[in-house]
Amino acid sequence: MNCQRKTGISVYRLCLIGMAVVMNAAGAQLALTLRLPVYLDSIGTVMAGAMLGPVYGMMPSLLSGLVLGMTIDIYSLYFAPAGMLVGLMSGLVWKMHLAEKRRMWLAAMLVAVPGTFVSSAICAVVFGGITSSGSMILVQLLARTPLGMTASIFLVQMVTDYADRLISIFFVAVLLRTLPYDLKCKWKGETGGGHSGEAL
Repeated sequence: MNCQRKTGISVYRLCLIGMAVVMNAAGAQLALTLRLPVYLDSIGTVMAGAMLGPVYGMMPSLLSGLVLGMTIDIYSLYFAPAGMLVGLMSGLVWKMHLAEKRRMWLAAMLVAVPGTFVSSAICAVVFGGITSSGSMILVQLLARTPLGMTASIFLVQMVTDYADRLISIFFVAVLLRTLPYDLKCKWKGETGGGHSGEAL
């Protein structure tokens, strides 16, 4: 089944973006409540990037950052730019077909690194290393070592971001393999035509 692209943004695309925002918010709330060292706030963003491409992939993090920032976690608003980079890189990774099982580790690295630099800078400059994330406990412990605060923030962000992105990419890859092809075409704002075994 080959997808034939439609012009403009469809209702299905809008619904997918809305669902991605809800997934981000639910994951972030779960991680915040359980004080997990990972964030779980990028699953929807990765899914949008994988399904709709880099540009649309940036939208869920922007919207969920606004929603979470005005409701349960003000820090989410400041970290929205890092999440938007995750959506951008997720779209590029899926376009390059790097999210396959054997290369998933590489996909997670490519998605995590750009956002890590941005989020580490935000955490260090804006918040002095103190945020609501469970990983900040590790930062505070490492900051008392010769590493210092800035290096501790970057190290912890790199490890936790990579783990978080790997979890998100794995979840989305499994989800996309289980969804019917016609439904994926509709979410992508396309119509099905012909037959092909190619996966989205």
